[in-house]
Amino acid sequence: MNDQQRRRPAKPHRRPKKDPVRFLAFEALRAVDERDAYANLVLPPLLKKARAKGDFDHRDAALATELVYGTLRRQGTYDAIVAACIDRPLREVDPPVLDVIDMGVHQLLGTRIPTHAAVSASVELARVVLGEGRAKFVNAVLRKVSADDLDGWIARVAPTYEEDPEDHLAIVHSHPRWIVSALWDALGGGRAGIEDLLEADNERPEVTLVARPGRATTDELLTALGDGNGLPGRWSPHAVRMAEGGEPGALDAVREGRAGVQDEGSQLVALALANAPVEGSDSRWLDGCAGPGGKAALLGALAAGRGAALLAAEKQPHRARLVERALSGNPGPYQVVTADGTRPPWRPGSFDRVLMDVPCSGLGALRRRPEARWRRRREDLENFAPLQRSLLREALAAVRVGGVVGYATCSPHLAETRVVVEDVLKGRGGRPVEAEWVDARPLMPGVPALGDGPDVQLWPHLHGTDAMYLALLRRTA
Repeated sequence: MNDQQRRRPAKPHRRPKKDPVRFLAFEALRAVDERDAYANLVLPPLLKKARAKGDFDHRDAALATELVYGTLRRQGTYDAIVAACIDRPLREVDPPVLDVIDMGVHQLLGTRIPTHAAVSASVELARVVLGEGRAKFVNAVLRKVSADDLDGWIARVAPTYEEDPEDHLAIVHSHPRWIVSALWDALGGGRAGIEDLLEADNERPEVTLVARPGRATTDELLTALGDGNGLPGRWSPHAVRMAEGGEPGALDAVREGRAGVQDEGSQLVALALANAPVEGSDSRWLDGCAGPGGKAALLGALAAGRGAALLAAEKQPHRARLVERALSGNPGPYQVVTADGTRPPWRPGSFDRVLMDVPCSGLGALRRRPEARWRRRREDLENFAPLQRSLLREALAAVRVGGVVGYATCSPHLAETRVVVEDVLKGRGGRPVEAEWVDARPLMPGVPALGDGPDVQLWPHLHGTDAMYLALLRRTA
Protein backbone atom coordinates (compact mmCIF):
# COMPACT_ATOMS: atom_id res chain seq x y z
CA MET A 1 0.00 0.00 0.00
CA ASN A 2 1.55 3.39 -1.00
CA ASP A 3 1.37 6.67 0.93
CA GLN A 4 -1.40 8.04 -1.27
CA GLN A 5 -3.60 5.03 -0.51
CA ARG A 6 -2.88 5.37 3.21
CA ARG A 7 -3.92 9.03 3.20
CA ARG A 8 -7.18 8.45 1.30
CA PRO A 9 -10.04 9.87 3.43
CA ALA A 10 -12.54 7.50 4.95
CA LYS A 11 -15.70 6.87 2.96
CA PRO A 12 -18.36 9.31 4.16
CA HIS A 13 -21.22 7.87 6.22
CA ARG A 14 -24.25 7.34 4.01
CA ARG A 15 -27.44 8.94 5.24
CA PRO A 16 -30.32 6.46 5.29
CA LYS A 17 -32.88 6.93 2.56
CA LYS A 18 -36.49 7.34 3.70
CA ASP A 19 -38.90 4.96 1.96
CA PRO A 20 -42.27 6.78 2.12
CA VAL A 21 -44.35 3.59 1.88
CA ARG A 22 -42.66 1.72 4.71
CA PHE A 23 -42.27 4.85 6.80
CA LEU A 24 -46.02 5.48 6.58
CA ALA A 25 -46.79 1.86 7.48
CA PHE A 26 -44.47 2.17 10.48
CA GLU A 27 -46.25 5.38 11.56
CA ALA A 28 -49.58 3.57 11.46
CA LEU A 29 -48.28 0.62 13.47
CA ARG A 30 -46.84 2.93 16.11
CA ALA A 31 -50.16 4.77 16.41
CA VAL A 32 -51.95 1.46 16.92
CA ASP A 33 -49.51 0.47 19.66
CA GLU A 34 -48.93 3.79 21.41
CA ARG A 35 -52.41 5.33 21.26
CA ASP A 36 -54.57 2.19 21.16
CA ALA A 37 -55.75 3.50 17.80
CA TYR A 38 -57.45 1.35 15.19
CA ALA A 39 -55.71 0.86 11.87
CA ASN A 40 -58.91 1.43 9.91
CA LEU A 41 -59.14 4.92 11.46
CA VAL A 42 -55.42 5.80 11.42
CA LEU A 43 -54.42 4.61 7.96
CA PRO A 44 -56.88 6.46 5.65
CA PRO A 45 -55.86 10.00 6.72
CA LEU A 46 -52.17 9.06 6.45
CA LEU A 47 -52.75 7.77 2.92
CA LYS A 48 -54.79 10.84 2.00
CA LYS A 49 -52.01 13.13 3.21
CA ALA A 50 -49.37 11.17 1.28
CA ARG A 51 -51.43 11.32 -1.91
CA ALA A 52 -51.92 15.05 -1.48
CA LYS A 53 -48.13 15.54 -1.25
CA GLY A 54 -47.67 13.52 -4.43
CA ASP A 55 -45.66 10.80 -2.67
CA PHE A 56 -48.07 7.96 -3.35
CA ASP A 57 -49.76 6.29 -6.26
CA HIS A 58 -52.35 3.51 -6.11
CA ARG A 59 -49.71 0.77 -5.87
CA ASP A 60 -47.93 2.53 -3.01
CA ALA A 61 -51.18 2.84 -1.07
CA ALA A 62 -51.96 -0.84 -1.67
CA LEU A 63 -48.52 -1.90 -0.40
CA ALA A 64 -48.72 0.31 2.70
CA THR A 65 -52.17 -1.11 3.48
CA GLU A 66 -50.91 -4.67 3.07
CA LEU A 67 -47.90 -4.03 5.30
CA VAL A 68 -50.05 -2.59 8.10
CA TYR A 69 -52.91 -5.07 8.05
CA GLY A 70 -50.76 -8.08 7.22
CA THR A 71 -48.40 -7.32 10.09
CA LEU A 72 -51.26 -6.84 12.56
CA ARG A 73 -53.14 -9.95 11.47
CA ARG A 74 -50.11 -12.22 11.62
CA GLN A 75 -48.46 -10.61 14.63
CA GLY A 76 -48.87 -13.67 16.86
CA THR A 77 -47.26 -15.99 14.33
CA TYR A 78 -44.46 -13.56 13.54
CA ASP A 79 -43.71 -12.88 17.21
CA ALA A 80 -43.35 -16.62 17.82
CA ILE A 81 -40.87 -16.83 14.92
CA VAL A 82 -38.92 -13.76 16.06
CA ALA A 83 -38.74 -15.16 19.60
CA ALA A 84 -36.98 -18.21 18.18
CA CYS A 85 -34.40 -15.97 16.47
CA ILE A 86 -33.25 -13.88 19.42
CA ASP A 87 -31.42 -14.64 22.64
CA ARG A 88 -33.64 -12.63 25.00
CA PRO A 89 -37.35 -12.66 25.93
CA LEU A 90 -39.51 -11.02 23.30
CA ARG A 91 -40.95 -8.62 25.88
CA GLU A 92 -37.48 -7.08 26.27
CA VAL A 93 -37.44 -5.94 22.63
CA ASP A 94 -38.55 -2.31 22.34
CA PRO A 95 -41.97 -2.08 20.64
CA PRO A 96 -40.77 0.19 17.77
CA VAL A 97 -37.99 -2.30 17.01
CA LEU A 98 -40.45 -5.17 17.05
CA ASP A 99 -42.78 -3.27 14.69
CA VAL A 100 -39.98 -2.90 12.14
CA ILE A 101 -38.99 -6.56 12.53
CA ASP A 102 -42.56 -7.89 12.28
CA MET A 103 -43.19 -5.76 9.21
CA GLY A 104 -40.00 -7.19 7.70
CA VAL A 105 -41.06 -10.73 8.60
CA HIS A 106 -44.39 -10.13 6.87
CA GLN A 107 -42.56 -9.07 3.72
CA LEU A 108 -40.39 -12.20 3.90
CA LEU A 109 -43.06 -14.77 4.78
CA GLY A 110 -46.39 -13.21 3.80
CA THR A 111 -45.75 -11.43 0.49
CA ARG A 112 -43.99 -12.01 -2.82
CA ILE A 113 -41.39 -9.32 -2.17
CA PRO A 114 -37.95 -10.82 -2.94
CA THR A 115 -35.88 -11.75 0.10
CA HIS A 116 -33.04 -9.31 -0.55
CA ALA A 117 -35.50 -6.43 -1.09
CA ALA A 118 -37.50 -7.27 2.05
CA VAL A 119 -34.39 -7.37 4.22
CA SER A 120 -32.64 -4.33 2.75
CA ALA A 121 -35.80 -2.17 2.82
CA SER A 122 -36.49 -3.13 6.44
CA VAL A 123 -32.92 -2.40 7.52
CA GLU A 124 -33.03 0.95 5.74
CA LEU A 125 -36.29 1.77 7.55
CA ALA A 126 -34.62 0.81 10.83
CA ARG A 127 -31.75 3.20 10.10
CA VAL A 128 -34.26 6.02 9.58
CA VAL A 129 -36.52 5.41 12.58
CA LEU A 130 -34.31 3.51 15.05
CA GLY A 131 -30.70 4.40 14.34
CA GLU A 132 -27.69 2.48 13.06
CA GLY A 133 -27.12 0.31 16.14
CA ARG A 134 -30.61 -1.16 16.29
CA ALA A 135 -30.70 -1.47 12.51
CA LYS A 136 -27.91 -4.05 12.84
CA PHE A 137 -30.10 -6.05 15.24
CA VAL A 138 -33.00 -5.88 12.76
CA ASN A 139 -30.69 -7.08 9.99
CA ALA A 140 -29.44 -10.03 12.05
CA VAL A 141 -32.97 -11.17 12.99
CA LEU A 142 -34.38 -10.88 9.48
CA ARG A 143 -31.48 -12.80 7.97
CA LYS A 144 -32.23 -15.65 10.37
CA VAL A 145 -35.92 -15.51 9.46
CA SER A 146 -35.11 -15.57 5.74
CA ALA A 147 -33.46 -18.98 6.13
CA ASP A 148 -36.87 -20.73 5.98
CA ASP A 149 -40.39 -20.22 4.64
CA LEU A 150 -43.59 -19.79 6.67
CA ASP A 151 -44.49 -23.48 6.75
CA GLY A 152 -40.99 -24.38 7.87
CA TRP A 153 -41.04 -21.86 10.66
CA ILE A 154 -44.48 -22.94 11.89
CA ALA A 155 -43.25 -26.52 12.04
CA ARG A 156 -40.46 -25.28 14.31
CA VAL A 157 -42.31 -22.93 16.65
CA ALA A 158 -45.83 -24.40 16.97
CA PRO A 159 -46.74 -27.60 18.81
CA THR A 160 -48.51 -30.19 16.70
CA TYR A 161 -52.30 -30.26 16.72
CA GLU A 162 -52.17 -33.60 18.52
CA GLU A 163 -49.91 -32.23 21.27
CA ASP A 164 -51.90 -29.06 22.00
CA PRO A 165 -54.77 -28.22 19.61
CA GLU A 166 -55.50 -24.72 20.93
CA ASP A 167 -51.88 -23.59 21.06
CA HIS A 168 -51.26 -25.04 17.59
CA LEU A 169 -54.21 -23.11 16.16
CA ALA A 170 -53.23 -19.96 18.06
CA ILE A 171 -49.74 -19.85 16.50
CA VAL A 172 -50.69 -21.10 13.04
CA HIS A 173 -53.63 -18.68 12.69
CA SER A 174 -52.30 -15.82 14.82
CA HIS A 175 -54.99 -15.53 17.50
CA PRO A 176 -54.54 -15.44 21.27
CA ARG A 177 -55.17 -18.86 22.75
CA TRP A 178 -58.13 -17.70 24.86
CA ILE A 179 -59.87 -16.34 21.76
CA VAL A 180 -59.31 -19.62 19.91
CA SER A 181 -60.92 -21.42 22.83
CA ALA A 182 -63.87 -19.02 23.03
CA LEU A 183 -64.56 -19.12 19.28
CA TRP A 184 -64.33 -22.90 19.27
CA ASP A 185 -66.86 -23.13 22.11
CA ALA A 186 -69.28 -20.82 20.28
CA LEU A 187 -68.85 -22.57 16.95
CA GLY A 188 -68.86 -26.16 18.18
CA GLY A 189 -67.80 -29.00 15.93
CA GLY A 190 -64.36 -30.30 15.08
CA ARG A 191 -61.13 -29.00 13.66
CA ALA A 192 -62.27 -28.04 10.15
CA GLY A 193 -64.81 -25.44 11.26
CA ILE A 194 -62.56 -23.59 13.67
CA GLU A 195 -59.68 -23.55 11.17
CA ASP A 196 -61.98 -22.14 8.50
CA LEU A 197 -63.16 -19.45 10.92
CA LEU A 198 -59.64 -18.46 12.01
CA GLU A 199 -58.50 -18.34 8.38
CA ALA A 200 -61.46 -16.11 7.52
CA ASP A 201 -60.46 -13.74 10.34
CA ASN A 202 -57.11 -13.28 8.58
CA GLU A 203 -58.56 -12.47 5.16
CA ARG A 204 -59.16 -8.93 3.99
CA PRO A 205 -62.95 -8.38 3.97
CA GLU A 206 -64.76 -6.87 1.04
CA VAL A 207 -66.13 -3.37 1.39
CA THR A 208 -69.93 -3.66 1.51
CA LEU A 209 -72.28 -0.78 0.85
CA VAL A 210 -75.91 -0.32 1.83
CA ALA A 211 -78.41 1.50 -0.38
CA ARG A 212 -80.72 3.13 2.15
CA PRO A 213 -84.32 2.42 1.10
CA GLY A 214 -86.16 5.38 -0.36
CA ARG A 215 -82.90 7.27 -0.81
CA ALA A 216 -80.73 5.11 -3.07
CA THR A 217 -80.98 1.83 -4.96
CA THR A 218 -78.58 -1.03 -5.47
CA ASP A 219 -78.85 -0.46 -9.24
CA GLU A 220 -77.56 3.08 -8.75
CA LEU A 221 -74.58 1.82 -6.75
CA LEU A 222 -73.83 -1.00 -9.19
CA THR A 223 -73.89 1.43 -12.11
CA ALA A 224 -71.63 3.89 -10.30
CA LEU A 225 -69.10 1.17 -9.45
CA GLY A 226 -69.06 -0.23 -12.97
CA ASP A 227 -68.65 -3.75 -14.30
CA GLY A 228 -66.19 -5.88 -12.37
CA ASN A 229 -66.22 -3.89 -9.15
CA GLY A 230 -69.88 -3.75 -8.15
CA LEU A 231 -71.49 -7.05 -7.12
CA PRO A 232 -74.90 -7.60 -5.51
CA GLY A 233 -74.91 -8.52 -1.84
CA ARG A 234 -75.10 -12.16 -0.92
CA TRP A 235 -78.04 -11.90 1.48
CA SER A 236 -79.30 -8.35 2.02
CA PRO A 237 -81.48 -6.86 -0.74
CA HIS A 238 -79.92 -3.47 0.01
CA ALA A 239 -76.26 -4.56 -0.17
CA VAL A 240 -73.64 -4.01 -2.87
CA ARG A 241 -70.11 -5.41 -2.61
CA MET A 242 -67.04 -3.57 -3.87
CA ALA A 243 -65.18 -6.58 -5.26
CA GLU A 244 -62.05 -4.65 -6.26
CA GLY A 245 -62.03 -2.23 -3.35
CA GLY A 246 -61.66 1.47 -3.90
CA GLU A 247 -62.80 4.58 -2.05
CA PRO A 248 -66.52 4.45 -1.11
CA GLY A 249 -66.52 8.21 -0.48
CA ALA A 250 -65.93 8.76 -4.19
CA LEU A 251 -69.53 7.68 -4.88
CA ASP A 252 -72.17 10.43 -4.98
CA ALA A 253 -74.68 8.36 -3.01
CA VAL A 254 -72.20 7.78 -0.18
CA ARG A 255 -71.05 11.42 -0.06
CA GLU A 256 -74.70 12.52 0.11
CA GLY A 257 -75.58 10.03 2.86
CA ARG A 258 -78.08 8.14 0.72
CA ALA A 259 -75.83 5.08 0.97
CA GLY A 260 -73.13 4.03 3.38
CA VAL A 261 -70.52 1.44 4.25
CA GLN A 262 -72.16 -1.33 6.27
CA ASP A 263 -71.32 -4.99 6.72
CA GLU A 264 -74.01 -7.30 5.41
CA GLY A 265 -74.37 -8.94 8.83
CA SER A 266 -75.23 -5.56 10.33
CA GLN A 267 -77.80 -5.01 7.58
CA LEU A 268 -79.38 -8.42 8.25
CA VAL A 269 -79.77 -7.63 11.95
CA ALA A 270 -81.61 -4.37 11.22
CA LEU A 271 -83.78 -6.01 8.55
CA ALA A 272 -84.74 -8.92 10.82
CA LEU A 273 -85.87 -6.59 13.59
CA ALA A 274 -87.78 -4.42 11.10
CA ASN A 275 -89.58 -7.44 9.64
CA ALA A 276 -90.34 -9.30 12.87
CA PRO A 277 -94.12 -9.59 13.41
CA VAL A 278 -95.54 -7.30 16.10
CA GLU A 279 -99.03 -7.23 17.53
CA GLY A 280 -100.92 -3.98 17.12
CA SER A 281 -99.38 -0.61 16.31
CA ASP A 282 -96.05 -0.20 14.57
CA SER A 283 -95.25 3.50 14.62
CA ARG A 284 -92.49 4.01 17.22
CA TRP A 285 -89.04 2.48 16.88
CA LEU A 286 -85.98 2.82 19.12
CA ASP A 287 -82.29 2.23 18.51
CA GLY A 288 -81.00 2.26 22.09
CA CYS A 289 -77.23 2.08 21.36
CA ALA A 290 -77.16 3.85 18.03
CA GLY A 291 -73.54 4.94 17.58
CA PRO A 292 -71.91 5.25 15.13
CA GLY A 293 -75.17 5.17 13.17
CA GLY A 294 -75.10 2.49 10.47
CA LYS A 295 -77.99 0.41 11.78
CA ALA A 296 -79.87 3.57 12.82
CA ALA A 297 -79.67 4.94 9.27
CA LEU A 298 -81.03 1.72 7.80
CA LEU A 299 -83.74 1.44 10.47
CA GLY A 300 -84.67 5.08 9.93
CA ALA A 301 -85.10 4.52 6.21
CA LEU A 302 -87.16 1.36 6.77
CA ALA A 303 -89.29 3.10 9.39
CA ALA A 304 -89.90 6.05 7.05
CA GLY A 305 -91.22 3.67 4.42
CA ARG A 306 -93.93 2.53 6.85
CA GLY A 307 -94.74 5.90 8.32
CA ALA A 308 -92.98 5.10 11.60
CA ALA A 309 -90.69 7.36 13.61
CA LEU A 310 -87.24 6.41 14.92
CA LEU A 311 -85.64 7.57 18.15
CA ALA A 312 -81.87 6.97 18.10
CA ALA A 313 -80.12 7.18 21.47
CA GLU A 314 -76.38 7.20 22.07
CA LYS A 315 -74.57 7.78 25.37
CA GLN A 316 -71.36 9.30 24.01
CA PRO A 317 -71.83 12.83 22.58
CA HIS A 318 -69.25 12.43 19.81
CA ARG A 319 -70.90 9.18 18.68
CA ALA A 320 -74.33 10.82 18.88
CA ARG A 321 -73.05 13.40 16.40
CA LEU A 322 -72.06 10.56 14.05
CA VAL A 323 -75.59 9.15 14.36
CA GLU A 324 -77.04 12.58 13.55
CA ARG A 325 -74.83 12.74 10.46
CA ALA A 326 -75.84 9.22 9.35
CA LEU A 327 -79.55 10.03 9.72
CA SER A 328 -79.32 13.48 8.14
CA GLY A 329 -81.70 13.66 5.20
CA ASN A 330 -83.76 10.67 6.33
CA PRO A 331 -87.18 11.02 4.62
CA GLY A 332 -89.19 10.13 7.71
CA PRO A 333 -89.43 11.54 11.24
CA TYR A 334 -86.51 10.80 13.54
CA GLN A 335 -84.80 12.18 16.61
CA VAL A 336 -81.27 11.69 17.95
CA VAL A 337 -80.71 12.06 21.68
CA THR A 338 -77.64 11.76 23.87
CA ALA A 339 -78.85 9.32 26.51
CA ASP A 340 -77.72 6.36 28.58
CA GLY A 341 -79.74 3.28 27.73
CA THR A 342 -79.35 1.98 31.28
CA ARG A 343 -81.02 5.15 32.63
CA PRO A 344 -83.41 5.94 29.82
CA PRO A 345 -85.31 9.23 29.54
CA TRP A 346 -88.28 7.57 27.80
CA ARG A 347 -91.25 6.01 29.54
CA PRO A 348 -91.64 2.23 29.83
CA GLY A 349 -93.69 0.61 27.09
CA SER A 350 -93.14 3.51 24.65
CA PHE A 351 -91.96 1.60 21.58
CA ASP A 352 -93.13 -1.07 19.16
CA ARG A 353 -89.65 -2.14 18.08
CA VAL A 354 -86.37 -1.76 19.96
CA LEU A 355 -82.85 -2.55 18.78
CA MET A 356 -80.16 -2.86 21.46
CA ASP A 357 -76.80 -3.44 19.76
CA VAL A 358 -74.77 -3.55 22.96
CA PRO A 359 -71.12 -2.68 23.58
CA CYS A 360 -69.07 -5.87 23.46
CA SER A 361 -65.60 -7.34 22.96
CA GLY A 362 -65.84 -6.99 19.17
CA LEU A 363 -64.54 -10.52 18.60
CA GLY A 364 -66.88 -10.81 15.63
CA ALA A 365 -65.04 -8.13 13.66
CA LEU A 366 -61.44 -9.28 14.01
CA ARG A 367 -60.97 -9.37 10.24
CA ARG A 368 -61.74 -5.64 10.12
CA ARG A 369 -59.91 -4.70 13.32
CA PRO A 370 -57.09 -7.24 13.62
CA GLU A 371 -55.37 -5.29 16.40
CA ALA A 372 -58.37 -5.92 18.67
CA ARG A 373 -57.37 -9.55 19.13
CA TRP A 374 -54.12 -8.48 20.82
CA ARG A 375 -55.80 -5.74 22.84
CA ARG A 376 -58.68 -7.65 24.36
CA ARG A 377 -58.33 -9.75 27.52
CA ARG A 378 -60.53 -12.49 28.90
CA GLU A 379 -61.37 -10.31 31.91
CA ASP A 380 -62.84 -7.65 29.59
CA LEU A 381 -65.90 -9.86 29.24
CA GLU A 382 -66.59 -9.49 32.96
CA ASN A 383 -66.65 -5.72 32.53
CA PHE A 384 -69.13 -5.87 29.65
CA ALA A 385 -71.47 -8.41 31.28
CA PRO A 386 -73.37 -6.13 33.74
CA LEU A 387 -73.80 -3.44 31.08
CA GLN A 388 -75.12 -5.90 28.49
CA ARG A 389 -77.68 -7.34 30.91
CA SER A 390 -78.79 -3.91 32.06
CA LEU A 391 -79.26 -2.66 28.50
CA LEU A 392 -81.30 -5.72 27.53
CA ARG A 393 -83.53 -5.35 30.62
CA GLU A 394 -84.16 -1.68 29.79
CA ALA A 395 -84.87 -2.55 26.17
CA LEU A 396 -87.53 -5.03 27.27
CA ALA A 397 -88.98 -2.40 29.62
CA ALA A 398 -89.03 0.16 26.78
CA VAL A 399 -91.06 -2.01 24.40
CA ARG A 400 -94.81 -2.37 24.80
CA VAL A 401 -96.56 -5.70 25.30
CA GLY A 402 -96.66 -7.41 21.90
CA GLY A 403 -93.65 -5.44 20.65
CA VAL A 404 -90.25 -6.89 19.73
CA VAL A 405 -86.71 -6.33 21.02
CA GLY A 406 -83.59 -7.21 19.04
CA TYR A 407 -80.52 -7.92 21.18
CA ALA A 408 -77.41 -7.78 18.99
CA THR A 409 -73.66 -8.02 19.47
CA CYS A 410 -70.68 -8.07 17.15
CA SER A 411 -69.30 -11.01 19.13
CA PRO A 412 -69.93 -14.74 18.98
CA HIS A 413 -68.67 -15.30 22.54
CA LEU A 414 -71.34 -17.24 24.43
CA ALA A 415 -70.86 -15.05 27.51
CA GLU A 416 -71.97 -12.04 25.44
CA THR A 417 -74.74 -13.68 23.44
CA ARG A 418 -77.10 -16.47 24.50
CA VAL A 419 -75.97 -16.51 28.13
CA VAL A 420 -76.91 -12.82 28.50
CA VAL A 421 -80.37 -13.38 27.01
CA GLU A 422 -81.09 -16.46 29.09
CA ASP A 423 -79.96 -14.76 32.29
CA VAL A 424 -82.22 -11.77 31.67
CA LEU A 425 -85.24 -13.89 30.76
CA LYS A 426 -84.78 -16.01 33.88
CA GLY A 427 -84.34 -12.98 36.12
CA ARG A 428 -80.78 -13.80 37.17
CA GLY A 429 -79.24 -10.74 38.77
CA GLY A 430 -82.35 -8.59 38.26
CA ARG A 431 -86.09 -8.49 38.02
CA PRO A 432 -87.87 -11.24 36.02
CA VAL A 433 -88.91 -10.29 32.48
CA GLU A 434 -92.03 -11.58 30.77
CA ALA A 435 -90.92 -12.19 27.20
CA GLU A 436 -90.68 -15.03 24.68
CA TRP A 437 -88.20 -15.94 21.99
CA VAL A 438 -89.02 -15.10 18.37
CA ASP A 439 -87.37 -17.36 15.80
CA ALA A 440 -85.02 -15.03 13.90
CA ARG A 441 -84.10 -17.54 11.19
CA PRO A 442 -87.14 -17.03 8.90
CA LEU A 443 -86.43 -13.30 9.01
CA MET A 444 -83.13 -13.87 7.18
CA PRO A 445 -84.52 -15.57 4.05
CA GLY A 446 -82.00 -17.38 1.88
CA VAL A 447 -79.22 -17.26 4.47
CA PRO A 448 -77.92 -20.81 5.09
CA ALA A 449 -76.39 -22.45 8.17
CA LEU A 450 -78.30 -20.45 10.78
CA GLY A 451 -78.27 -23.26 13.32
CA ASP A 452 -81.05 -24.57 15.53
CA GLY A 453 -82.46 -21.17 16.49
CA PRO A 454 -84.36 -19.36 17.74
CA ASP A 455 -81.41 -16.94 17.86
CA VAL A 456 -78.96 -16.47 14.99
CA GLN A 457 -75.18 -16.41 14.87
CA LEU A 458 -73.56 -15.26 11.63
CA TRP A 459 -69.97 -16.25 10.79
CA PRO A 460 -67.26 -14.87 8.48
CA HIS A 461 -66.38 -18.29 7.04
CA LEU A 462 -70.00 -19.37 6.48
CA HIS A 463 -71.73 -16.14 5.51
CA GLY A 464 -68.95 -13.72 4.51
CA THR A 465 -70.14 -11.31 7.22
CA ASP A 466 -68.89 -10.18 10.59
CA ALA A 467 -69.82 -12.63 13.36
CA MET A 468 -73.02 -10.81 14.33
CA TYR A 469 -75.41 -12.31 16.88
CA LEU A 470 -79.15 -11.59 17.07
CA ALA A 471 -81.83 -12.66 19.53
CA LEU A 472 -85.42 -11.48 18.99
CA LEU A 473 -87.73 -11.30 22.00
CA ARG A 474 -91.44 -10.42 22.19
CA ARG A 475 -92.73 -8.75 25.35
CA THR A 476 -95.63 -10.83 26.71
CA ALA A 477 -96.66 -8.93 29.87
